[in-house]
Amino acid sequence: MESLSERPTCGPAARLLILIMVATAIVGAVTTWVAVNYATLHTDYWPAYNDMMASMPSPLAWLRWVLGDISEVAFYKHELASLGLLLGGALGYWTSRYAQRWKGFSICYGTGLWPWLVTSSLLGLLLSNALWGWTLTANTWQPTFAAFVSLPAAMVLLFGGGWKVTLNGAILGALLVTPSCLLIVNYVCLPLGLPVVIGNVLGMALGSVIAFGLCRALPALVSSSNAQKPPTAPASPDKTPDYGAIWIARRVLADFSEAPFYGNEWASLGMLSGVVLAFTLNPLSPAYGSGLLLHMVAAQALTSLVGVIVWREEWRKRGWYPTYVTLVSVVPATVLTYGGGPGVMIVSAVLGALIAPPLACAIARRVPGYMHPYIGNVLSMAISTLLIMPVIGVLVAA
Repeated sequence: MESLSERPTCGPAARLLILIMVATAIVGAVTTWVAVNYATLHTDYWPAYNDMMASMPSPLAWLRWVLGDISEVAFYKHELASLGLLLGGALGYWTSRYAQRWKGFSICYGTGLWPWLVTSSLLGLLLSNALWGWTLTANTWQPTFAAFVSLPAAMVLLFGGGWKVTLNGAILGALLVTPSCLLIVNYVCLPLGLPVVIGNVLGMALGSVIAFGLCRALPALVSSSNAQKPPTAPASPDKTPDYGAIWIARRVLADFSEAPFYGNEWASLGMLSGVVLAFTLNPLSPAYGSGLLLHMVAAQALTSLVGVIVWREEWRKRGWYPTYVTLVSVVPATVLTYGGGPGVMIVSAVLGALIAPPLACAIARRVPGYMHPYIGNVLSMAISTLLIMPVIGVLVAA
Protein backbone atom coordinates (compact mmCIF):
# COMPACT_ATOMS: atom_id res chain seq x y z
CA MET A 1 0.00 0.00 0.00
CA GLU A 2 1.27 3.50 -0.88
CA SER A 3 2.51 5.38 2.16
CA LEU A 4 1.49 8.93 2.90
CA SER A 5 5.05 10.13 2.39
CA GLU A 6 5.06 8.74 -1.14
CA ARG A 7 1.94 10.53 -2.28
CA PRO A 8 2.55 13.45 -4.65
CA THR A 9 2.35 16.82 -2.98
CA CYS A 10 0.83 20.00 -4.34
CA GLY A 11 3.58 22.01 -6.01
CA PRO A 12 3.99 25.82 -5.95
CA ALA A 13 2.27 26.28 -9.32
CA ALA A 14 -0.71 24.20 -8.23
CA ARG A 15 -0.98 26.09 -4.93
CA LEU A 16 -0.86 29.38 -6.83
CA LEU A 17 -3.62 28.20 -9.16
CA ILE A 18 -5.76 27.13 -6.21
CA LEU A 19 -5.30 30.48 -4.45
CA ILE A 20 -6.15 32.40 -7.62
CA MET A 21 -9.26 30.27 -8.11
CA VAL A 22 -10.35 30.94 -4.53
CA ALA A 23 -9.72 34.67 -4.94
CA THR A 24 -11.64 34.63 -8.21
CA ALA A 25 -14.59 32.96 -6.49
CA ILE A 26 -14.53 35.68 -3.83
CA VAL A 27 -14.44 38.40 -6.50
CA GLY A 28 -17.39 36.78 -8.26
CA ALA A 29 -19.35 36.48 -5.02
CA VAL A 30 -18.74 40.13 -4.14
CA THR A 31 -19.75 41.26 -7.63
CA THR A 32 -22.94 39.18 -7.58
CA TRP A 33 -23.87 40.41 -4.11
CA VAL A 34 -23.43 44.04 -5.17
CA ALA A 35 -25.53 43.51 -8.30
CA VAL A 36 -28.36 41.85 -6.33
CA ASN A 37 -28.37 44.29 -3.42
CA TYR A 38 -27.50 47.54 -5.17
CA ALA A 39 -31.04 48.93 -5.01
CA THR A 40 -31.17 48.24 -1.27
CA LEU A 41 -27.77 49.84 -0.74
CA HIS A 42 -28.70 52.96 -2.65
CA THR A 43 -29.20 55.48 0.13
CA ASP A 44 -28.45 59.17 0.29
CA TYR A 45 -27.22 59.77 3.81
CA TRP A 46 -24.14 61.51 2.40
CA PRO A 47 -23.83 63.90 -0.57
CA ALA A 48 -22.90 62.26 -3.86
CA TYR A 49 -19.77 63.02 -5.84
CA ASN A 50 -21.83 64.90 -8.44
CA ASP A 51 -23.35 67.03 -5.67
CA MET A 52 -19.85 68.11 -4.69
CA MET A 53 -18.91 68.99 -8.25
CA ALA A 54 -22.17 70.84 -8.89
CA SER A 55 -21.62 72.91 -5.73
CA MET A 56 -18.21 74.18 -6.82
CA PRO A 57 -16.82 76.63 -5.79
CA SER A 58 -18.69 76.71 -2.48
CA PRO A 59 -16.47 76.41 0.62
CA LEU A 60 -17.98 73.06 1.64
CA ALA A 61 -17.45 71.59 -1.83
CA TRP A 62 -13.85 72.79 -1.81
CA LEU A 63 -13.28 71.28 1.60
CA ARG A 64 -14.64 67.93 0.39
CA TRP A 65 -12.47 68.15 -2.75
CA VAL A 66 -9.25 68.89 -0.86
CA LEU A 67 -9.89 66.19 1.74
CA GLY A 68 -10.82 63.77 -1.03
CA ASP A 69 -7.45 64.41 -2.67
CA ILE A 70 -5.80 62.52 0.20
CA SER A 71 -7.38 59.22 -0.89
CA GLU A 72 -7.43 60.04 -4.61
CA VAL A 73 -4.39 57.89 -5.36
CA ALA A 74 -6.47 54.77 -4.66
CA PHE A 75 -9.28 56.18 -6.86
CA TYR A 76 -11.58 56.55 -3.82
CA LYS A 77 -11.76 60.38 -3.73
CA HIS A 78 -13.72 60.68 -0.53
CA GLU A 79 -13.23 62.62 2.66
CA LEU A 80 -14.10 59.68 4.92
CA ALA A 81 -11.51 57.47 3.24
CA SER A 82 -8.95 60.26 3.57
CA LEU A 83 -9.62 60.83 7.25
CA GLY A 84 -9.44 57.07 7.78
CA LEU A 85 -6.05 56.95 6.07
CA LEU A 86 -4.66 59.75 8.25
CA LEU A 87 -6.06 58.30 11.47
CA GLY A 88 -4.86 54.82 10.55
CA GLY A 89 -1.44 56.22 9.69
CA ALA A 90 -1.28 57.95 13.06
CA LEU A 91 -2.19 54.68 14.77
CA GLY A 92 0.45 52.86 12.75
CA TYR A 93 3.07 55.39 13.83
CA TRP A 94 1.96 55.18 17.48
CA THR A 95 2.19 51.39 17.51
CA SER A 96 5.64 51.56 15.93
CA ARG A 97 6.82 53.60 18.93
CA TYR A 98 4.79 52.36 21.85
CA ALA A 99 3.17 49.02 20.97
CA GLN A 100 5.51 47.29 18.57
CA ARG A 101 3.78 43.97 18.98
CA TRP A 102 0.85 45.48 17.06
CA LYS A 103 2.71 47.63 14.55
CA GLY A 104 2.42 45.30 11.55
CA PHE A 105 4.61 46.39 8.67
CA SER A 106 6.58 49.38 9.95
CA ILE A 107 4.99 52.56 8.66
CA CYS A 108 7.21 54.52 6.27
CA TYR A 109 9.57 51.52 6.11
CA GLY A 110 10.69 51.86 9.72
CA THR A 111 12.32 55.25 9.17
CA GLY A 112 10.39 56.98 11.95
CA LEU A 113 9.75 59.87 9.56
CA TRP A 114 5.96 59.64 9.32
CA PRO A 115 5.26 62.97 11.11
CA TRP A 116 7.57 64.86 8.74
CA LEU A 117 6.34 62.92 5.72
CA VAL A 118 2.65 63.52 6.34
CA THR A 119 3.31 67.18 7.15
CA SER A 120 5.17 67.74 3.89
CA SER A 121 2.53 65.84 1.91
CA LEU A 122 -0.35 67.81 3.43
CA LEU A 123 1.40 71.14 2.93
CA GLY A 124 2.12 70.22 -0.67
CA LEU A 125 -1.53 69.30 -1.16
CA LEU A 126 -2.81 72.56 0.32
CA LEU A 127 -0.35 74.65 -1.69
CA SER A 128 -1.24 72.77 -4.89
CA ASN A 129 -4.92 73.48 -4.43
CA ALA A 130 -4.20 77.11 -3.59
CA LEU A 131 -2.07 77.58 -6.71
CA TRP A 132 -3.92 75.39 -9.22
CA GLY A 133 -7.45 75.12 -7.87
CA TRP A 134 -8.59 77.67 -10.44
CA THR A 135 -8.29 74.98 -13.13
CA LEU A 136 -11.13 73.01 -11.53
CA THR A 137 -14.74 73.60 -12.61
CA ALA A 138 -18.04 71.87 -11.99
CA ASN A 139 -17.49 69.87 -15.19
CA THR A 140 -13.75 69.18 -15.10
CA TRP A 141 -11.61 66.98 -12.89
CA GLN A 142 -8.00 67.99 -12.28
CA PRO A 143 -5.07 66.13 -10.62
CA THR A 144 -4.60 68.48 -7.68
CA PHE A 145 -3.89 65.44 -5.47
CA ALA A 146 -0.57 64.59 -7.12
CA ALA A 147 1.75 66.33 -4.65
CA PHE A 148 0.32 64.38 -1.72
CA VAL A 149 1.64 61.03 -2.98
CA SER A 150 4.85 61.98 -4.75
CA LEU A 151 7.75 64.39 -4.33
CA PRO A 152 7.21 65.82 -0.80
CA ALA A 153 7.11 62.37 0.80
CA ALA A 154 9.94 61.09 -1.39
CA MET A 155 12.17 64.01 -0.42
CA VAL A 156 11.59 63.39 3.30
CA LEU A 157 12.43 59.70 2.87
CA LEU A 158 15.54 60.48 0.82
CA PHE A 159 16.95 63.49 2.68
CA GLY A 160 15.49 63.12 6.17
CA GLY A 161 13.17 65.11 8.39
CA GLY A 162 13.40 68.72 9.53
CA TRP A 163 11.56 71.83 8.46
CA LYS A 164 13.86 72.69 5.54
CA VAL A 165 13.25 69.41 3.71
CA THR A 166 9.59 69.33 4.73
CA LEU A 167 8.81 72.83 3.46
CA ASN A 168 10.94 72.68 0.33
CA GLY A 169 9.47 69.31 -0.57
CA ALA A 170 5.95 70.74 -0.28
CA ILE A 171 6.85 73.84 -2.31
CA LEU A 172 8.62 71.92 -5.07
CA GLY A 173 5.76 69.41 -5.22
CA ALA A 174 3.23 72.19 -5.77
CA LEU A 175 5.42 74.12 -8.21
CA LEU A 176 6.71 71.19 -10.29
CA VAL A 177 4.65 68.02 -9.86
CA THR A 178 1.10 69.38 -9.97
CA PRO A 179 1.56 71.58 -13.06
CA SER A 180 3.38 68.73 -14.82
CA CYS A 181 0.36 66.51 -14.20
CA LEU A 182 -2.03 69.25 -15.33
CA LEU A 183 -0.15 69.76 -18.58
CA ILE A 184 0.14 66.07 -19.47
CA VAL A 185 -3.45 65.24 -18.50
CA ASN A 186 -5.05 68.16 -20.32
CA TYR A 187 -2.80 68.46 -23.37
CA VAL A 188 -1.77 64.85 -23.97
CA CYS A 189 -4.09 62.34 -22.33
CA LEU A 190 -7.44 63.98 -22.97
CA PRO A 191 -6.79 64.89 -26.63
CA LEU A 192 -5.45 61.37 -27.33
CA GLY A 193 -8.13 59.61 -25.33
CA LEU A 194 -5.64 58.08 -22.90
CA PRO A 195 -6.51 57.24 -19.28
CA VAL A 196 -5.75 60.25 -17.11
CA VAL A 197 -3.84 58.06 -14.65
CA ILE A 198 -1.07 57.96 -17.24
CA GLY A 199 -0.80 61.74 -17.12
CA ASN A 200 -0.89 61.73 -13.33
CA VAL A 201 2.02 59.35 -12.88
CA LEU A 202 4.08 60.75 -15.77
CA GLY A 203 3.66 64.20 -14.24
CA MET A 204 4.86 62.87 -10.89
CA ALA A 205 7.91 61.39 -12.55
CA LEU A 206 8.72 64.50 -14.60
CA GLY A 207 8.27 66.94 -11.72
CA SER A 208 10.30 64.74 -9.38
CA VAL A 209 13.18 64.34 -11.81
CA ILE A 210 13.41 68.13 -12.18
CA ALA A 211 13.18 68.64 -8.42
CA PHE A 212 15.85 66.08 -7.55
CA GLY A 213 18.07 67.66 -10.18
CA LEU A 214 17.60 71.03 -8.48
CA CYS A 215 18.42 69.51 -5.10
CA ARG A 216 21.62 68.07 -6.52
CA ALA A 217 22.60 71.40 -8.06
CA LEU A 218 21.54 73.37 -4.97
CA PRO A 219 22.21 71.12 -1.95
CA ALA A 220 21.26 73.94 0.40
CA LEU A 221 17.63 73.10 -0.43
CA VAL A 222 17.82 69.89 1.57
CA SER A 223 20.97 70.06 3.71
CA SER A 224 20.54 70.91 7.37
CA SER A 225 22.71 70.30 10.37
CA ASN A 226 19.73 69.43 12.60
CA ALA A 227 17.73 67.35 10.13
CA GLN A 228 16.48 63.95 11.20
CA LYS A 229 18.38 61.69 8.81
CA PRO A 230 16.72 58.59 7.39
CA PRO A 231 18.41 55.24 7.95
CA THR A 232 20.63 54.03 5.15
CA ALA A 233 18.27 51.07 4.62
CA PRO A 234 14.73 50.19 5.68
CA ALA A 235 14.55 48.84 9.19
CA SER A 236 14.80 45.07 9.46
CA PRO A 237 11.75 43.28 10.85
CA ASP A 238 11.92 42.06 14.44
CA LYS A 239 12.14 38.51 13.15
CA THR A 240 12.35 36.93 9.73
CA PRO A 241 8.82 36.53 8.33
CA ASP A 242 7.70 33.05 7.34
CA TYR A 243 6.06 34.46 4.18
CA GLY A 244 3.10 32.16 4.79
CA ALA A 245 -0.63 32.72 4.43
CA ILE A 246 -0.92 35.23 7.30
CA TRP A 247 2.03 37.24 5.99
CA ILE A 248 0.46 37.24 2.50
CA ALA A 249 -2.87 38.53 3.86
CA ARG A 250 -1.13 41.27 5.86
CA ARG A 251 0.98 42.27 2.88
CA VAL A 252 -2.06 42.55 0.62
CA LEU A 253 -3.70 44.81 3.19
CA ALA A 254 -0.55 46.95 3.59
CA ASP A 255 -0.33 47.41 -0.20
CA PHE A 256 -3.48 49.57 -0.09
CA SER A 257 -1.55 52.32 1.74
CA GLU A 258 1.76 51.87 -0.07
CA ALA A 259 1.23 54.66 -2.63
CA PRO A 260 1.38 57.47 -0.02
CA PHE A 261 4.54 55.75 1.32
CA TYR A 262 2.85 54.33 4.44
CA GLY A 263 2.78 50.60 3.64
CA ASN A 264 1.07 49.75 6.92
CA GLU A 265 -1.97 47.62 7.77
CA TRP A 266 -3.46 50.15 10.19
CA ALA A 267 -3.31 52.92 7.60
CA SER A 268 -4.93 50.65 5.01
CA LEU A 269 -7.65 49.53 7.42
CA GLY A 270 -8.42 53.15 8.23
CA MET A 271 -8.76 54.11 4.58
CA LEU A 272 -10.80 51.02 3.63
CA SER A 273 -13.08 51.43 6.64
CA GLY A 274 -13.69 55.04 5.71
CA VAL A 275 -14.47 54.33 2.08
CA VAL A 276 -16.76 51.40 2.89
CA LEU A 277 -18.62 53.64 5.34
CA ALA A 278 -18.91 56.26 2.60
CA PHE A 279 -20.28 53.65 0.20
CA THR A 280 -22.80 52.50 2.81
CA LEU A 281 -24.00 56.07 3.34
CA ASN A 282 -24.27 56.68 -0.40
CA PRO A 283 -22.86 54.36 -3.10
CA LEU A 284 -22.61 57.34 -5.47
CA SER A 285 -20.37 59.32 -3.14
CA PRO A 286 -16.92 57.61 -3.38
CA ALA A 287 -15.07 56.48 -6.52
CA TYR A 288 -16.28 59.49 -8.54
CA GLY A 289 -19.91 58.51 -8.13
CA SER A 290 -19.44 55.44 -10.30
CA GLY A 291 -21.09 52.98 -7.90
CA LEU A 292 -18.18 50.63 -8.63
CA LEU A 293 -16.34 50.94 -5.34
CA LEU A 294 -16.76 47.34 -4.17
CA HIS A 295 -15.82 46.01 -7.60
CA MET A 296 -12.73 48.20 -7.50
CA VAL A 297 -11.67 47.17 -4.00
CA ALA A 298 -12.17 43.48 -4.81
CA ALA A 299 -10.06 43.77 -7.98
CA GLN A 300 -7.39 45.76 -6.12
CA ALA A 301 -7.18 43.07 -3.45
CA LEU A 302 -6.97 40.38 -6.13
CA THR A 303 -4.15 42.07 -8.04
CA SER A 304 -2.15 42.54 -4.85
CA LEU A 305 -2.81 38.94 -3.82
CA VAL A 306 -1.63 37.56 -7.16
CA GLY A 307 1.39 39.87 -7.14
CA VAL A 308 2.42 39.02 -3.60
CA ILE A 309 2.13 35.28 -4.28
CA VAL A 310 3.89 35.34 -7.65
CA TRP A 311 6.69 37.63 -6.47
CA ARG A 312 6.98 36.27 -2.93
CA GLU A 313 10.56 35.12 -3.53
CA GLU A 314 11.46 38.68 -4.54
CA TRP A 315 9.97 39.88 -1.26
CA ARG A 316 12.06 37.26 0.52
CA LYS A 317 15.28 38.26 -1.24
CA ARG A 318 14.89 42.05 -1.28
CA GLY A 319 12.80 42.74 1.81
CA TRP A 320 10.44 44.91 -0.25
CA TYR A 321 8.91 44.64 -3.73
CA PRO A 322 6.51 46.98 -5.58
CA THR A 323 3.47 44.69 -5.71
CA TYR A 324 1.23 47.69 -5.05
CA VAL A 325 1.82 49.51 -8.34
CA THR A 326 -1.06 48.01 -10.30
CA LEU A 327 -3.43 48.45 -7.34
CA VAL A 328 -3.33 52.23 -7.86
CA SER A 329 -3.12 52.34 -11.63
CA VAL A 330 -4.13 49.60 -14.07
CA VAL A 331 -6.86 47.90 -12.05
CA PRO A 332 -8.97 50.85 -10.83
CA ALA A 333 -8.59 52.66 -14.16
CA THR A 334 -9.77 49.55 -16.01
CA VAL A 335 -12.77 49.01 -13.73
CA LEU A 336 -13.85 52.65 -14.07
CA THR A 337 -13.44 52.51 -17.87
CA TYR A 338 -14.91 49.11 -18.72
CA GLY A 339 -17.14 48.35 -15.73
CA GLY A 340 -17.10 45.84 -12.92
CA GLY A 341 -17.58 42.62 -14.84
CA PRO A 342 -15.69 39.61 -13.46
CA GLY A 343 -13.66 39.26 -16.67
CA VAL A 344 -12.53 42.87 -16.57
CA MET A 345 -11.61 42.65 -12.90
CA ILE A 346 -9.77 39.35 -13.08
CA VAL A 347 -7.85 39.88 -16.33
CA SER A 348 -6.70 43.38 -15.38
CA ALA A 349 -5.72 42.19 -11.89
CA VAL A 350 -3.69 39.22 -13.12
CA LEU A 351 -2.00 40.97 -16.05
CA GLY A 352 -1.15 43.97 -13.88
CA ALA A 353 0.31 41.77 -11.15
CA LEU A 354 2.49 39.89 -13.63
CA ILE A 355 3.77 42.89 -15.59
CA ALA A 356 3.90 46.00 -13.42
CA PRO A 357 5.99 44.98 -10.35
CA PRO A 358 9.03 43.55 -12.19
CA LEU A 359 8.93 46.48 -14.62
CA ALA A 360 8.90 48.92 -11.70
CA CYS A 361 11.81 47.12 -10.07
CA ALA A 362 13.83 47.11 -13.30
CA ILE A 363 13.32 50.85 -13.86
CA ALA A 364 13.96 51.75 -10.20
CA ARG A 365 17.34 50.01 -10.31
CA ARG A 366 18.36 52.40 -13.09
CA VAL A 367 17.24 55.58 -11.34
CA PRO A 368 20.28 57.67 -10.30
CA GLY A 369 21.22 57.52 -6.64
CA TYR A 370 20.37 61.18 -6.00
CA MET A 371 16.72 60.49 -6.90
CA HIS A 372 14.16 58.45 -4.98
CA PRO A 373 13.49 55.12 -6.75
CA TYR A 374 9.73 55.64 -6.53
CA ILE A 375 10.18 57.25 -9.95
CA GLY A 376 10.53 53.74 -11.34
CA ASN A 377 7.23 52.75 -9.76
CA VAL A 378 5.23 55.58 -11.31
CA LEU A 379 6.82 55.04 -14.72
CA SER A 380 5.82 51.39 -14.48
CA MET A 381 2.26 52.46 -13.70
CA ALA A 382 2.15 54.55 -16.88
CA ILE A 383 3.66 51.87 -19.13
CA SER A 384 1.57 49.04 -17.67
CA THR A 385 -1.65 51.00 -18.01
CA LEU A 386 -0.79 51.90 -21.60
CA LEU A 387 -0.11 48.23 -22.42
CA ILE A 388 -2.89 46.47 -20.52
CA MET A 389 -5.97 48.66 -20.93
CA PRO A 390 -6.18 48.22 -24.73
CA VAL A 391 -6.05 44.46 -24.20
CA ILE A 392 -8.99 44.69 -21.81
CA GLY A 393 -10.81 46.89 -24.32
CA VAL A 394 -10.42 44.24 -27.02
CA LEU A 395 -11.69 41.53 -24.68
CA VAL A 396 -14.69 43.61 -23.69
CA ALA A 397 -15.50 44.41 -27.31
CA ALA A 398 -15.23 40.71 -28.20
